[in-house]
Amino acid sequence: MGKVIILPETSEKPITLIGSRAGYCWGADVSDNEKNYKRGLDCIESNHGRTLEYVNVEMVLDGYSARVIREWYTHIGGAPTRLQASTRYINYADFEYVTPKKIEANPEAKAIYDSIMEKISEVGRELEALGIPREDSAMILPLGMTTKIVDRRNLRNLIDMSRQRMCTRAYWEYRELFSDICKALSEYSEEWKQIIDSQMMPKCELLGYCPERYCCGRKPKKNQE
Repeated sequence: MGKVIILPETSEKPITLIGSRAGYCWGADVSDNEKNYKRGLDCIESNHGRTLEYVNVEMVLDGYSARVIREWYTHIGGAPTRLQASTRYINYADFEYVTPKKIEANPEAKAIYDSIMEKISEVGRELEALGIPREDSAMILPLGMTTKIVDRRNLRNLIDMSRQRMCTRAYWEYRELFSDICKALSEYSEEWKQIIDSQMMPKCELLGYCPERYCCGRKPKKNQE
């Protein structure tokens, strides 16, 4: 599967940072990081969402499918930005790809899947040999090819994303991608682990019931409480 790299521009003390930014507006002492930390916790627990937007997460998402990255781009709140591996300049005549678990578990299906991926790769090499530029030959690439992006978004956006993408009914690769991000941030610092453990959850965990039309059964539907 893919990997998540948290870039050093990401603050190791997001809770303290939140408290510091809020402190300026409260006329508080922002030189004391212990007080900033406590103030930051209060902001998070009080659901003062605007303060979370001062914490940016910068990361590299590498080895995930182009399909799931297209879905990643749909969460545009809070002015995130990103750069993606270029299909104009990178040689994709031989490309890596993601294999869904249900296909991986079925030998006959996997043979068919692998054969079409190899055929696409073969055609890419043939087009390149004919002098076709990469920006044109790349049109044959499938959504299952892996890609790499550099992404920046704020904490409020990530927490909002968790409500949808940690849901059992979310697309399986997105769930794995989001789980990898949570793991990488948890390992980045203790303050990040505290945020991940307390804030990243599907909306049913937050609400105590499932608001979806089709429920996975993790929580009861609202009218079943």
